[in-house]
Amino acid sequence: MIEKRNVLAVVLAGGRGQRLAPLTDIRSKPAVPFAGTYRLVDFPLSNLINSGYSKIIVLTQYKSHSLNKHISTNFAMSKLLGTFVTPVPAQQTHGEHWYRGSADAIYQSKSIIDDERPDIIVVVGADHVYRMDFAQMVQSHIKSGLEFTVAGIRQEKALSKEFGIITPGENNKIKEFLEKPENPVGLPDSPDEVLASMGNYVANADALLEAIGDDTKSEDTTHDMGGDIVPYFVKKGTAGYYDFKENKIPGQSPEAVHYWRDVGTLDAFYDSHMDLNSPNPEFDLYNRSWPIFAGNSNLPPAKFVHNYEGRRGVAFRSLVSPGTIISGAEVSNSIVGVNVKINSWSTVCSSIVFSDVVIMRHARVNKAILDRDVLVEEGATVGVDKQLDLSRGFTVTDSGITVVPRGFRVKAV
Repeated sequence: MIEKRNVLAVVLAGGRGQRLAPLTDIRSKPAVPFAGTYRLVDFPLSNLINSGYSKIIVLTQYKSHSLNKHISTNFAMSKLLGTFVTPVPAQQTHGEHWYRGSADAIYQSKSIIDDERPDIIVVVGADHVYRMDFAQMVQSHIKSGLEFTVAGIRQEKALSKEFGIITPGENNKIKEFLEKPENPVGLPDSPDEVLASMGNYVANADALLEAIGDDTKSEDTTHDMGGDIVPYFVKKGTAGYYDFKENKIPGQSPEAVHYWRDVGTLDAFYDSHMDLNSPNPEFDLYNRSWPIFAGNSNLPPAKFVHNYEGRRGVAFRSLVSPGTIISGAEVSNSIVGVNVKINSWSTVCSSIVFSDVVIMRHARVNKAILDRDVLVEEGATVGVDKQLDLSRGFTVTDSGITVVPRGFRVKAV
């Protein structure tokens, strides 16, 4: 039996998310809505809580108001039991500068960490979609006797330029860590795959605090966990890796094993939503053994209405959130957020609709992302005419996804 340790979790949630603009024009990346009822930050927070870790600080920075409000409202823990999920806004505790990188964010929160006197610190990113039992990674870290452990996920070798790549050594040590290499060596048991960093770390608290303390004094650094702190421990010979394929989640279907998505671009964000609509999705939102927590909106169930002329409101191969009314309209292969109203003779196809959107009669929405509070007027279209969408100032990706920013009123031509 491995002895229990005092574990503190640190969630890095200051991401600007420029590649997700315009969805991040008014909010930070971790606060971006996902799958109708969630925000991206809900996934790492739910993983930590399900793992049994309920002392969590969330380091925020960029446009963090909605994120701070969401966390404070929906993740209230018990003061009596000493558990908490606390958003920590960017601070200037060491000089007149905001967070210069993820390692600096942790260093500037050192006083908060010291108050908890943790033995182990779990550091996770706030903008990936996956399920992971961090307790298994922590136990593996303790067993290894090393100071620092990096979670790695197997990826196609062709994707190496998008990740920090781990070269495995003996006894689960990291032999080498390469940042976005062109042509790394494949894994011994799978030459066409590499082990990519997931941006999740487990560290002995004293060793991590010493490392980031040294880093903050250095001039030759970007103050980044992946770019600077991982190589620090690799050079020291005390860095290990944890292969995500070893992680077991209760209730997980065979199709969902080791699902992990970086939704850092509009295309990746869109594709990960479309994954959810398949009959047997790789990522199953309905796993009650490992729930994804989100706030209760106190909204009524979704409603599908026949209009007075007998036209039916229908949705197929879609996720429809509470409070939404589909009245005499057709929704297909789409994700619809809370409190949405879609009116008669309208169609929504292969799209993501955020909350509080109103789509009037005879409108057509195709392969689009509608941010909150968008109004699509009667007879208007989105995603049907690319040149028209561009003339309105909408973002249209190379793959043809049209993104309408929050609060925009889409008029008919």
